[in-house]
Amino acid sequence: MSSSLWHPFKLGRVELPHRLAMAPLTRSRANADGTPGPLAAAYYGQRASLGLIITEGTQPSADGQGYPNTPGIHTAEQIAGWREIADAVHAGGGALFIQLMHVGRMSHPDNTPHHRQPVAPSSISADQEIFTATGPKKTPVPRELSVQDIQTTIADFRHAAASAIAAGADGVEIHGANGYLLHQFLSPNANHRTDTYGGSVENRSRLVVEVARAVAEEIGADRVGIRLSPAMPLGGINEGDTESVRAQYRHLVNELAPLNLAYLHVHHVGDDELLRSFRKVWPTALLVVRYGRTREQIADDIDAGLADIAPLGRFALANPDIVERLRTTAALNEIDPATLYGGGEAGYTDYPTLAHA
Repeated sequence: MSSSLWHPFKLGRVELPHRLAMAPLTRSRANADGTPGPLAAAYYGQRASLGLIITEGTQPSADGQGYPNTPGIHTAEQIAGWREIADAVHAGGGALFIQLMHVGRMSHPDNTPHHRQPVAPSSISADQEIFTATGPKKTPVPRELSVQDIQTTIADFRHAAASAIAAGADGVEIHGANGYLLHQFLSPNANHRTDTYGGSVENRSRLVVEVARAVAEEIGADRVGIRLSPAMPLGGINEGDTESVRAQYRHLVNELAPLNLAYLHVHHVGDDELLRSFRKVWPTALLVVRYGRTREQIADDIDAGLADIAPLGRFALANPDIVERLRTTAALNEIDPATLYGGGEAGYTDYPTLAHA
């Protein structure tokens, strides 16, 4: 394992002991009202040695919820639930960033507290199956957000960020990736608007920049990260050919860079030339995660100078003591796919540590 992983790093206001982090992972174990479930503090606390803990996607409003039993961070009860998680992570020496995830059209009325039609940049269905309490259903045609609705959505992100800090979190990550609302605005096949939020590269970028600016104004730029996934086809997204993707994301990252956010988190699908262009203009930390990395490849982007931090997803999920296992080259637990979403302790807080084994 490369020694570069074990160098300390200052990210925004927090001092990290190494270059690993926990990537956001939806687990669908929150209570029906969006408060984190009773086991969530144990789950995140177990993994605090990862240093930077980026939480599962957390809705900034009722409109932002997509899946059953995902947590929110917009009510007093939700803030109280997250406070227990923040305390557990801090007790283990970690820093907590709550990921703010508005899913947009990747939703179903059965999964939200108000049972309303999902919202999106345009009235275009993602045409995807989504899990509900009564089984898989097709995502419906969403309601197009008005300009006033967009301003309300920006205010919702701002309020959620303030709520995260009130809960004791160290910061937030804005989810602009993986087929959700902000990514939908960036994608020409999901965004057919003809106003200032659609049409050109500049207009499609506008909402992402405005959300990032509002959140940074609310809690401080050094407590804000943002996640992007150029060319990621999740949720029915198609951003066009390579040059179209590069034009969109080079413009967007150039617009975001002056905000001096704490970090840019790239869910990378292979365009290293684009990633290198981000590295040249981004003024702070760059986090890069790729699908399918082996244990031996975790530090590759850091060693290549393309990243500062390597977030871990499934390795962290199945191995609460993944940091110790990587340091000592110990064997890793295998993930149980049947327990990824919903349920209780099984496949959540019961993966054994080396000490337990």
